[in-house]
This record gives sequence, structure tokens and C-alpha cells, in this order.
Amino acid sequence: MAHLGSRSARKYGRLAVPVGLALTASLAFLPTVAASAAPLGTEAAATTSKPVTSGPTMSYVANLTAYGTVKQAKKAIERAGGTVVTSHEQIGVVVAHSQNPEFARQLRAQRSLFVSVGATRTAPLTTVQTTEEGTTQQLSAADAAKAAAQAAPGQEPLEANQWDLRAIKADQAHKINDGSRNVTVGVIDTGVDDTHPDLAANFSKDQSANCVGGVADTSEGAWRPYADGSDHGTHVAGTIGAPRNGVGVSGVAPGVQIAAIKVSEPATSLFYTEAVVCGFMFAAEKGIEVTNNSYYVDPWYFNCKTDDDQKALVEALTRASKYAERKGVLNVAAAGNENFDLSADSITDETSPNDTTPVPRTIDPRVCLDVPTQLPGVVTVTATGDQGFKSYYSSYGLGVADVSAPGGDKWQVPATPDANGRVLSTVLGGGYGYKQGTSMATPHVAGVAALLKSAHPGATPAQLQTMLKGQAVKTACPAQVYDTTGVLVDATTCESKWGQTGYYGHGVVDALKAVK
Repeated sequence: MAHLGSRSARKYGRLAVPVGLALTASLAFLPTVAASAAPLGTEAAATTSKPVTSGPTMSYVANLTAYGTVKQAKKAIERAGGTVVTSHEQIGVVVAHSQNPEFARQLRAQRSLFVSVGATRTAPLTTVQTTEEGTTQQLSAADAAKAAAQAAPGQEPLEANQWDLRAIKADQAHKINDGSRNVTVGVIDTGVDDTHPDLAANFSKDQSANCVGGVADTSEGAWRPYADGSDHGTHVAGTIGAPRNGVGVSGVAPGVQIAAIKVSEPATSLFYTEAVVCGFMFAAEKGIEVTNNSYYVDPWYFNCKTDDDQKALVEALTRASKYAERKGVLNVAAAGNENFDLSADSITDETSPNDTTPVPRTIDPRVCLDVPTQLPGVVTVTATGDQGFKSYYSSYGLGVADVSAPGGDKWQVPATPDANGRVLSTVLGGGYGYKQGTSMATPHVAGVAALLKSAHPGATPAQLQTMLKGQAVKTACPAQVYDTTGVLVDATTCESKWGQTGYYGHGVVDALKAVK
């Protein structure tokens, strides 16, 4: 699993109140701790000894209690041999760097100030994973010409190969409403190439940034993929909102705007907590209505709340995603490509941590979360192929999966010019290519959510999610599905209850219903 026109930001008035009082009020929803006679930030930390700073530089998130302030946190961090990189006062999360191997332990001892503190990685800082299955298959000029020759009147040149649009009736929806310019989908990913001729018209620079490291960089082009980087975010963006402009492909919501929030590290494409927290916060403050999250947060495939570091990462990400939701953002995320049952009693995780040496472990997915897809309020998306079966790689889970959408499946071959069961979209260099994965399913849902927001501009994220589920086409458990080798096998792992299934959740999203 890889792991993977402009509009000004909204402005909000603020009362002039003391910073400590303001932060306490804004953090009323955060966990509290028992009262302590010691001043905040002093217990177990009052030491005159100089902290050790000879270790490798590591990155941390520190989550404040409702009584703590960023000012107090900064002092405590400095005493422990750290430096503050950035602070998100709205949610009480501070990002810090330190070479003190005991840094997190020393801060955790200050329980009236910090709820949790954790390292965001297991490897030292250096100067992703995304949820696609396999590599990109580039569309050749000959295949593009073949598709264009078979395009029907009113179709984009390559639309004959877009079986996925027809699977969710997006082509029919566009005849009614192709989405509003007042709606923006933020692609939290590896960056988006806004110079692509099939993306440029719908790209919102004012709502785009590079959040790698935890601080938003909005300088020109900072949101683009690295020179040797991944085409993952660019592919996702095309599926969401490539315009109907007589060029290439069409997105699910070709009339909405697309913003890029790059969160992947150079070279590795790893998505660390501080960058993703920045991504959610940036989306919230820039008036973005929907975010697409086709990745999992590294280095842990599952973050266990029983681990001091991992529970701090879950806490910071939960605060950030919920803050974005309160600011009007619907967050949509991929279920993953390991064919895991996320509702099972146990799962074997053999890939964590993925930035150093993985150590196999058996986890309980109710305690150890795949984030962001299992965060509260996030729409969890599974993938289907052309025949409507769950894609062979897609993770699933009864009560975990919310909705399903086309993500591609090489074994489910469509009757298209290319006969390719993967999803066709934009890639780097102005070209087009096929990918498959829950990464490709998620932007279909984000696109439908954008159409819903266009039709119902006053709808809250919770209302949009209710509509997504209510309008989804109910899909029963199939008798058979393809396995990884392309053989049809009995679908014994699909469970049904509460009008849902483990494979499809409430069903496959429907773009036509969204605009009606």
C-alpha cells in the first residue's frame, strides 16, 4: 500500500483574549488530567542537569492537555533538549525535533501538560507509502489514438477507456451538473503536477502547499511532485477533477477545483504524522471542502494505542482530522491493498516499521488503527473492478468499510478499446496511465462528495457522508471473487449485517444520484 481557478481562504474574526485562556477554551474537547499541586510542565522535569543531545535528530508530536499552553510546552521542550518546529494551537499539537534519546520519556512525565508524546518515525531525520497496487502502465500514443477514434459524441478523447466513470454513472451526472467552482477537493498526497494540460484549468494554487516537515510552504510550485517523484497524486487528481475540455480524460467532478497538499518525503515517499497533521490543518484553514487521502501514515501500518509513541500519533492525527471536519471538511480515505479484514479479531502486520527494520507482529485492528482510514469521521473506501466484484487486493471489513468505488482490477477486464481493468488518469509529463488500488477508488468517492457539495452547498461533512451512504447502490456479497492469481474463488470472507457488507460497506457510490 502506497501508503497515497483559485479562491482565497476564508477569514475568521478573533477576540483579543489572553493566549492561555484562548487555548484552554479552544481545547475544551481535549482529554484532561487529574489536578496537580505542581505548576504545569514542572513535574518530573525540574532538573538542572543538561539534557543529552548526542543522539540522532528525531521528530516528535506532543499533544497538550486542556490546561496546557503552547508557551509552557515550548519551555518544557527546550528544557528537554528539543526545539519547536511548529505548533497547532487550535488543537494543542506541537511538532518538535530533538537529539535527546530520552526526550519523549521526559515530556511524558509532565502529565498535567502533555496527554501523549511520540516519535513520528523510527529512522533519524534525513535531508510514502501510497495505496496503489503495482506500477503505472503508460498509455501509448497508438492506444490514445485508438481510444479517440472510438470516442462517442460529447466524450473526452480517452473517455472510451474510462469504464470507471460509467460504473458510477458519472458520465450521466455530467449532463446535469459537473460540479461547482466553489468546491475544492484537496489531494493530500505526493504532489500534483498543475502544469498538466488536463489539470491546469481546475487547479487552485491559493489552496495548495507543501506540508513536508510539518510546516506549510505555499511558494510557487512547492506542491508539485519531486523531480524524480511519484505520479500518484497527479493520477488521483485527474480522477477527481480533470475538466471536460476536449483533452484526455474526464474526472468524476470536472467542474470543481483541485488543490495539492504534498506530504510525502523526498526519495522515500513516506508520509509522516507531522506532514499529514499539517495537511489536515491547511485544508481546514484554506476552505477546502473535501480531502482525498490515498495513503497510510508511516512508519506503522497500524498504530497501536498501547504503544506510547504510536498512541501519540493517533491522538495528533485524530485532533487534526476532527478539527478539519469541524471547519467543514469531509475526509475520504483508502482502505488499503493488503486484502486485510479490518474487522477481524487479529491481523498479522509484517511491514512495520517501514522506515527501518520491520518486525512482524499480530495486532487487534480495534486497538491498532490503520490511519487515516480508521480515524473517526473519515469515509473508508474499498475498491471494485469492472465486473463489480471487490478488487482482489482491497482491504475490507464489516462496520469499517463505508462505501466502495472503482479502483481497478487487472482480472476484471472491461469491453473498452484498451481492455484494461485498471483506472486511466493523468500522470507526469502531460501523459496518461493506468493504475489500480484503493488509491484509485478513493478519488471516485471524493469526486462524488464534491458533486454532492456542489448540489447542496450548505451540507455539513456529516450530512455529506450520510448522503454518500444513503445514495450508494446496495451491493450484496458476491458468490465468488478473483484471487491474486486471477482465479475465481468462493467469497467466504464477505459478511453482511445492518444493511451493509464487509466488501462494499453501504454500497457503490452513485454520481447520478448525487446531482439529482
